[in-house]
Amino acid sequence: MSENWSATDTYLADFLVGDDPALDDALAANAAAGLRPIDVAPVQGKFLHLLARIRGARRVLEIGTLGGYSTIWLARAVGESGHVTTLEYEPRHAEVARGNLDRAGVGDRVDIRVGAALDTLPELEGPFDLVFIDADKENNSNYVREALRLSRPGTVIVVDNVVRAGAISDLDDDDPNARASRELVAVLAAEPRLDATALQTVGVKGWDGFALALVVE
Repeated sequence: MSENWSATDTYLADFLVGDDPALDDALAANAAAGLRPIDVAPVQGKFLHLLARIRGARRVLEIGTLGGYSTIWLARAVGESGHVTTLEYEPRHAEVARGNLDRAGVGDRVDIRVGAALDTLPELEGPFDLVFIDADKENNSNYVREALRLSRPGTVIVVDNVVRAGAISDLDDDDPNARASRELVAVLAAEPRLDATALQTVGVKGWDGFALALVVE
């Protein structure tokens, strides 16, 4: 079944994403630098890009840069007058991302902050139009709380990797990331300032999913 998921992702990406040398070069640079291949899939990157454009986002916050693959998608979406702030814990990852962003021609609209996100988030001032959270999963609930502080009504918050091959619904699964996903869903459900849902996804990245929330007040 997973082979079919990957083949379908490739089929869709061939038609709807197409050849993109800047993105291909970013993935190649990430691999050459030894970064883990945990970037969003091409169709997911395009989804983030379109979501930001639908929102009309001009200020985007990304928590978890890695090599900047998703950052390129978001930076393209905000346009030349927009800005992306992205937070990355590992200095080496940030260095690779900076090279990828500059080569993609969007480096001038991206600010990379290096350090633990819970340390750098208090330094930021909002509001942001869209927040994409794709960092250490155990802090997802904390990141959402910080995203709320930096938001306004209409801000969109996306949290990646919440389904975890179904572990989120297996209450006997004591994996810290699975527990963090269950906590996140509880936080989203209880927070009156958010209207949220979550979707399962399958594809080249396996079985996972994301949470999507709208700040309503």
